[in-house]
Amino acid sequence: MGPVLFVLFLVVVIAFLILAVKTVRIVPQATALVIERLGSFSRLGDGGLHILIPFFDRARAVYWTGVRPGITSIDLREQFTDLPLQPVITKDNVTIAVDSVVYWQITDPIKAVYEVNDLTGGIMQLTLTAMRSVVGELELDHTLSSREMINTKLRQILDEATHRWGVKVTRVEVRNINPPEDVRVTMEKQMTAERNRRALVLQADGERQANITRAEGEKQAAITRAEGDKTSAVLRAEGAALSRLAQSEAEAKALNLIATSISGAGNPAHYLVTMRYIESLKEMASARNSKIVFMPFEASGVLSSLGALKQVFNEQVGDAESDDPQAVVIPPEPVGVPMRPRTKPL
Repeated sequence: MGPVLFVLFLVVVIAFLILAVKTVRIVPQATALVIERLGSFSRLGDGGLHILIPFFDRARAVYWTGVRPGITSIDLREQFTDLPLQPVITKDNVTIAVDSVVYWQITDPIKAVYEVNDLTGGIMQLTLTAMRSVVGELELDHTLSSREMINTKLRQILDEATHRWGVKVTRVEVRNINPPEDVRVTMEKQMTAERNRRALVLQADGERQANITRAEGEKQAAITRAEGDKTSAVLRAEGAALSRLAQSEAEAKALNLIATSISGAGNPAHYLVTMRYIESLKEMASARNSKIVFMPFEASGVLSSLGALKQVFNEQVGDAESDDPQAVVIPPEPVGVPMRPRTKPL
């Protein structure tokens, strides 16, 4: 009887332990248990110690995609679902590959268990269909440049659809948008051409601005030069006027002195005319034309006397020829009389 009692005692202890494990459940923080009694919902067990009635109460197990099968603890923290690359057709019929990450959190574990069979699988499929719907309304260029708008629309669509599942979609991030290889090469060429065009436009704008600035500088310089020339001309005119005024005053004083000096001995006007006449002869004599000889005004009287003598001599020779027809008369050499030069009146 000893070994039989020992085996019986051992069986009782093992059964008690199993019963205790099934009866006492400790739930960690930020997790929940959906407790069912006789197959129907009984209560929700949050963090702490919970006592279950053996063979009557049990925790509901879930079978979700990406989660260990048969797990009973439902995680209430924010989670993410990584979606692989999926083919999506844009509005202009270009097939692109898009992958994204969805961040979500269970707000009502009861709905998450009873309203949907596969919560994570449903979120993945809903994200893919929403992605095709949103991207299908955009052209390729807008799709590549409107990621923020795509993320916002996806989050709104998923949040409205998963609200009845007890899930809150916090954000959706589109990570990669991969167009086909030929489209990518064409886009790179297009971007290169666009950058070249922008460079040319910027260069043209810079040259235009430089020309405008240069023209404005030249205009300002011309205005400054004109103002300088004007000021210089005014100063030169004022200087010339002052010089002539000073010269006139000096001449007036000189005339007064001359008139005082020769007072009673002659006419001062004749003195001034004679001095101006001599100065004019000096200027004419220093001219470059050396074939013309200028003589004083008084030399004209001497030349007139010589002309009269020539006429008398010619008359005497004529009389001798009439008396002696055989006589040979040698005419005197002609004396050249230079013409009186024309001078400008003083």
